[in-house]
Amino acid sequence: FQAEDGIRDLVRSRGLGDVYKRQGIDASNIRGGGGLTHLVELLRTANPVLHDFDRIIVWGERMTLDAFEDQQWLIKYEISEFYSGLMKRTIFQCFFLTQAAQDEGCDVLFVPGGSYVGNFNNVVTMSQNLLPFQISELRRYGLTFFTFKLLLLRLVQSYSFRKSDGVIFLTKYAKNSVLEIAGKLNGKLCIIPHGINPRFLNKPKPQFSINDYDDTHPYHLLYVSIIDQYKHQWHVIEAVASLRKMGFPIVLDLVGPSYRSSLRRLKATIAKFDKEGCWVNYHGSVPFEELHMYYAKAHLGIFASSCENMPIILLETMASGLPIACSNMGPMPEVLGEAGVYFNPEQSEDIFRALHYLIKSPKLRDELAQSSYERSLRYTWERCAVKTFTFLATFK
Repeated sequence: FQAEDGIRDLVRSRGLGDVYKRQGIDASNIRGGGGLTHLVELLRTANPVLHDFDRIIVWGERMTLDAFEDQQWLIKYEISEFYSGLMKRTIFQCFFLTQAAQDEGCDVLFVPGGSYVGNFNNVVTMSQNLLPFQISELRRYGLTFFTFKLLLLRLVQSYSFRKSDGVIFLTKYAKNSVLEIAGKLNGKLCIIPHGINPRFLNKPKPQFSINDYDDTHPYHLLYVSIIDQYKHQWHVIEAVASLRKMGFPIVLDLVGPSYRSSLRRLKATIAKFDKEGCWVNYHGSVPFEELHMYYAKAHLGIFASSCENMPIILLETMASGLPIACSNMGPMPEVLGEAGVYFNPEQSEDIFRALHYLIKSPKLRDELAQSSYERSLRYTWERCAVKTFTFLATFK
């Protein structure tokens, strides 16, 4: 470990002598999406030595580990692909991870994936998936294997949270939702929101009257999100279709990957309301590194999800300087505050009302875009990293 001496010198310069700690991170179920983004940004912006950690040891699959920037204090341990899947990861945690963390002399084990059934002392878990804890959302999937999987995940994570020495939540709403199902938790509880990548920051553009647009230069509505049952893209399409009937020169851009059954529903809705393929543009999955370019080209952002833990996409839309029409469910009002126009995402008529209200008033759009942009500046990965490592450092 080449940088060990340098780390010890830095620790000693702070008057800590030889007293410093080691943190383990279980990334065995972190493969992509918001979970991977969180861990990548956390390790990129962190300075663990300032929180008395001289080493961070991460266990994960090769593709996950490759996403982390090399740091002088970071050690990566690749786990076998054999441990893919919930049951096999459980075996890994029980019989291999716990012993490995003990052998490495870890003082605390951080489990950002939220599921841990081993017996390591000083475990801090994190709640990042709220879907298993929202019964109303589970009903959307009917009696399917996916529903069974989510129910099993709810049991595992409830057990993990109750057993943990500490639990990190992303929003107050998420904390209350989990506690309602899991019951009282015995460990320390903390709320630490995620941050936003700085490349999404784009100061609000001037807002013009809808009369300044036409079919050649239309007004672009953007909704970024996975195509899934609780994202309600079909209701958004129906609402926009009603606006088009009123003569508004608007187009709808949808960006995000999809689940097969939800994609079928999306395509059927597009075929019903936009038979000629003139104004609904589904771009599919877009690399995260290119996503900010879609926000930059849009005029108004839509977020119609009914279930979120921490709506990163909403934060990105806020940071991009767009006026926002937003779902009134979940933690969205907690994050966006009074800087948007809200609607019920399950009712296309209410989505129509919110969009119509915004589109007709460039003054309102300007005020809300400025307000949401300024509000987004609170959410930085640096702040997230400091709060996270400060919390983790309380466990010895």
